[in-house]
Amino acid sequence: MTDEASQPPMAWRYCGNQVKLWRGLAGVTREELAKEAKYEYESVKSMEQGRRRPSLQLLRAADELCGARGMLLAAQDYLKPERFQSYAQDFVASESEAIALHSYGALLIPGLLQTEEYARTLISNSCPPLDDETVAERVAGRMERREMLRRKPTVMFGFVIYEAALRALVGGTEAMKRQLYHLLEEGELRNVAIQVLPVGRKAYPGLIGSLVLLENAEHEQFAYVEGQETGVLYSDPAKVSALTQRHGMIRMQALGVEASARFIRKVAEEL
Repeated sequence: MTDEASQPPMAWRYCGNQVKLWRGLAGVTREELAKEAKYEYESVKSMEQGRRRPSLQLLRAADELCGARGMLLAAQDYLKPERFQSYAQDFVASESEAIALHSYGALLIPGLLQTEEYARTLISNSCPPLDDETVAERVAGRMERREMLRRKPTVMFGFVIYEAALRALVGGTEAMKRQLYHLLEEGELRNVAIQVLPVGRKAYPGLIGSLVLLENAEHEQFAYVEGQETGVLYSDPAKVSALTQRHGMIRMQALGVEASARFIRKVAEEL
């Protein structure tokens, strides 16, 4: 991870500094603010320095003590957790503009096909753990992305899912069964094609990991790959070509759409 990516969000640092400046102008000590906000001194210090997200509780106390007349409290709208990881934001922006999207999911159901229950289970079990507000925002962001399938009926969405992703009991047996039937429902959309890559097929490129191919209205081609705490959106033609070839080999080994639907239904019925 780069130093820039590991920095606390700029909004945290800016708003924390504003609290410190207003406090200084009003002659309020950090100890007084901590007492009013019902925080430890070090917690207030961390929020003022932007190492911790300034809470609504702190903003209210600082606004009142410093006579800011709502100016500090207004910062709360800019301090909401980001809906998407910093490394994925370029991808999400490109995804929203795509006229065609082809995805391969190796171990998990692709985000655009996840139920809210499945998504919440994954996000709420992040390591290190996320706070409840961040979990809620990220789940909402994923559900918002999912609406593209219906909001853009002229955009072609193709998904290949490795069998292992269908058999991972994310959220438990019943939750996974609901997720599998959701795949069948989404697969009925005329702009969505879902294929399964069964275990045992000779699609070795599929063992390397997931990938997404995108094309925008200017017919520019992009490829996105994601790993542990990192994601890269490629626009370089050579990189995109290599990943497109890899996806092609995976798709050639996958079952057809109708056979895939039968496969998914069988897995669901066996749970």
